Amino acid sequence: MVENGILKIASMKNRGTPEEWQARVDLAACYRLVDIYGMSDMMANHVSSSVPGEEGAFLINPYGMMYEEITASSLIKIDIHGNILDKPDFGELNYGINKAGYVIHSAIHEARPEVRCIIHTHSWASMAVSSLECGLLPLTQTAMRFLKIAYHDYQGVILNHEEKASLLKDLGKGEALILRNHGALTVGKTVGEAFNWMHRLELACHSQLAAMACNTAFTKVSPDVLAETWNNYQPSTRRPYGLMEWPALLRKLDRMDPSYKT
Repeated sequence: MVENGILKIASMKNRGTPEEWQARVDLAACYRLVDIYGMSDMMANHVSSSVPGEEGAFLINPYGMMYEEITASSLIKIDIHGNILDKPDFGELNYGINKAGYVIHSAIHEARPEVRCIIHTHSWASMAVSSLECGLLPLTQTAMRFLKIAYHDYQGVILNHEEKASLLKDLGKGEALILRNHGALTVGKTVGEAFNWMHRLELACHSQLAAMACNTAFTKVSPDVLAETWNNYQPSTRRPYGLMEWPALLRKLDRMDPSYKT
C-alpha cells in the first residue's frame, strides 16, 4: 500500500460521475495549493467541496493524510449527517474523517447550497490575528477587501452541533470569517474562488503582523476611501474570483507534481 513514502490508492474515477471526478480533481488541487502557500497544518484542518448533482453530499480529506499527498481518489464522500457515502480502500490505515471538519462543513453546505467550497486553516498568521482584540485591520489594499469581515467567538473545539447556529449566524452571507483564537474560514461558489479569498486573507494577516512588529504609527486612510475600496472588491462589482487564476494555478501544479489528479 505504501511505496517509497507514497500511499498507493486505487482510482475512484469510475466510481462516480464525470462531474464528481472533476470536483475531486479541483479539491485535491486546492489541498496541494494550501500546502504550497504555507497554510496547511500537517493533517489538521479541512477543505470541502460539494458533489455536483448529489444534494447534501460533499468531499473532504481523510483524517491522517498530509495536504501534500492528497489526491482526487483519496477524498472521502459524506453527507450532511456524517454518513460516509464512498471512500477508497486505505488498507490497514482505514482513515476516516475529522469530526470537527464534518461539523463545520456540513453546517455551511446545508445552510448555503450556493457554496461549493469551504476552506478552514490554522496558519500562524491567521491564528495570530484571530487572537488580537483589534482583529483584522484595513492597513493595506488587500486587507481593505475584508473591511466587513465577520468574527466567530471561540467556544472550544467545534465538535458540538449546537455551535452550528452561531457559526452560520456569524458567517451570514459573507465569504470570509475569522474564528477568534482559532484560525480562518472562507467559502466560494467555486474551489478557485474560495482559494482566492483564503490566499488574500492570509496575505492581509501577514502584512498586518509585519506592520505591527515595526512598532510605529500606521498611516490613516479615510473612511470614504476604505468603503470605496471594499466595494470595488465585492463579487457584485467585479468578475468572480478565481476565474482567471485557477487554470494558471492548475498549470503550476502540473509542472510541480501532477499526481493530485490521480
